[in-house]
Amino acid sequence: MQNRLQELIKSKVSLAPMAGITDYVLRSLVREYAPNALLTTEMISSEFLAQNVQTEITKLDENHHPISYQICGHKPHLMKFSSQYLSQFADMIDINMGCPVNKVVKGQDGSALMRNPRLAMDLVKAVKEGTDKPVSVKFRLGYTFDDMNYVEFGQQMQEAGADFITIHARTRSQFYSGEADWKKIKDLKQNVDIPVFANGDVTSVEKAIQCMEQSQADGVAIGRGVLGDPTLVGRIEKYFETGEIVPEPNLYEKLEIMKRHLDEEIKLRGENLAIKFFRKFYPFYISGIRNAAKIRSVMVVEEDYNKILEYIEYIKKDNPQTCALKS
Repeated sequence: MQNRLQELIKSKVSLAPMAGITDYVLRSLVREYAPNALLTTEMISSEFLAQNVQTEITKLDENHHPISYQICGHKPHLMKFSSQYLSQFADMIDINMGCPVNKVVKGQDGSALMRNPRLAMDLVKAVKEGTDKPVSVKFRLGYTFDDMNYVEFGQQMQEAGADFITIHARTRSQFYSGEADWKKIKDLKQNVDIPVFANGDVTSVEKAIQCMEQSQADGVAIGRGVLGDPTLVGRIEKYFETGEIVPEPNLYEKLEIMKRHLDEEIKLRGENLAIKFFRKFYPFYISGIRNAAKIRSVMVVEEDYNKILEYIEYIKKDNPQTCALKS
């Protein structure tokens, strides 16, 4: 199993799961720039999957492999069913024990499981029973600063059969505030025998290098850093493979990627739904431009596709220096 796992994580970088973000389209975009990185789906509710096995969330292309499907839940029999069903698509099954969102935690899922390690272990065992694929667990430093049990929790997940760990270097109580404490991950890495990926605040190649140095992890998982820059995972992969630091895209290139991202969402969801779905992405793609707040406020309510294209062209003309093509 470990040889199989090592092949899946050989790039030392993964796309972290983000609900409503890492859909089929974004995964496809990331794969264009990162040929070997481990992709991860959005979080899939085991309760939902048991009632709706025909779901678009399983959609993938052949080149999406290697890919991990992430499931959440607190009922072992449903988690086992989910791992059985998703194994036909997945190269790995990931268990979410890190989501900090209130509605997830109140349902005893996500980060709440760090307060119930016995149940968490039962879930890992159930998922292992349902699949012959490697099983990973994603969790945080702890529920609060006062109960940072991540080292013991990681050991318990390994004991239950987990093959791989991704740890977000914040507590649940922090959500995404403050800074990720990469140094703490080193304690976990030294106390388990399975691979560990570090997650949190890795938003550039330079930060990926710092994270690896401080955490001593086996790799990094990139979440919010891909918002507005689907090339980031690939650029980090390139650095780990060759030592070359590829610059981030300039504004012109980001706007071209944004348009393609939107066009692909339209193909997947239909124009009306896709345009509304895509509103969350505009702030990241146009961050730092002249009059960003004003332009963003207009774009997030626009429903006319042609008007959106006009705004993109306006941004290019209004930011000629940052849009200059690389020679």
